[in-house]
Amino acid sequence: MNTTDFAAAQWTRATGAGVDPHEYRRVTDGLTSVADWGPSFLRTGHGYLQRAQDAGSSLSAGEHLLTAARWFHLATLAPYADAHQAAAAADHALGRALAVLEPGARRVSGEGFTGWLRGPSDAPGTVVVVPGLDSAKEEFLDLVSALLARGLAVFAMDGPGQGVLAATTTFVPDYERVVGRVVDALGAARVGLVGLSLGGYFAARAAALEPRVAAVATVSGPFRLDWEELPPPVREIMARRAGGTDAAHAFVRHVDLAALAPRIAAPLLVVDGEQDVIPGVTNGEALARLAPHGSYLSVPHGDHLLGNARPDWLPHLTDHLTHALTGPPA
Repeated sequence: MNTTDFAAAQWTRATGAGVDPHEYRRVTDGLTSVADWGPSFLRTGHGYLQRAQDAGSSLSAGEHLLTAARWFHLATLAPYADAHQAAAAADHALGRALAVLEPGARRVSGEGFTGWLRGPSDAPGTVVVVPGLDSAKEEFLDLVSALLARGLAVFAMDGPGQGVLAATTTFVPDYERVVGRVVDALGAARVGLVGLSLGGYFAARAAALEPRVAAVATVSGPFRLDWEELPPPVREIMARRAGGTDAAHAFVRHVDLAALAPRIAAPLLVVDGEQDVIPGVTNGEALARLAPHGSYLSVPHGDHLLGNARPDWLPHLTDHLTHALTGPPA
């Protein structure tokens, strides 16, 4: 794929993650090869670190650091030998930003997970944000902000094979065990999950098998995967994150929610974009239909992760989780 096509394919994902669309175009227009993607995005992130250092206020410094975290994360979306360094830079920039902007934010780590707990200590519920195939906690800062604005606490995490943990761990099919350890570590009375892309599978699976999950939502999550139909770039990413092609094959065989969906007792919202058509990926309508308390929102013009359609789903999703977590227990 040439640089123009690759940049176009990542456009709504990058802008949905919160980078300035004009700057995105300036950076990507300067690429001569997809191999330049990682280094160029990393340089852009370092530029925001310099802006943070030169900022005239702590608020401006924190905002620049959040932007740096976004660019560092996006550097990992193309094949890049130093992707682990970019992921580490994103993680570090996010930590520095929160130290400035939200001194009460708390790093929470355990076996197979790490992330930041934000929001009031007496929040009526805590939402765990679960990333996907090649996403990370730094990609969904605006979703976190929308949940925080509704009075919830939020734990944005990287799990095995994700974000800053991708360099040292690989995907696990039994993600519900990771979520169980997260719930133990957070000590929250009412916990919701929102999973994005492959994280939608992780969240739905965890909601079926971890009884402490009180609410769940998925965005562009697969109901089922078929290895033979997946596009080669997706297979390559899966192999890197799972620990090899054989491990990726084995992992993909687990991605089928048909038997688990009826076990999801919590209120479930499934969000899909009708323009999100990835070969080998079955979208979530069947998940919503099979779950006892499932509802389905399909956005006609939405693409993968619906970065081009945020007003059509983000308020609905955050309200769903808020109502489920702040209302009386089911």
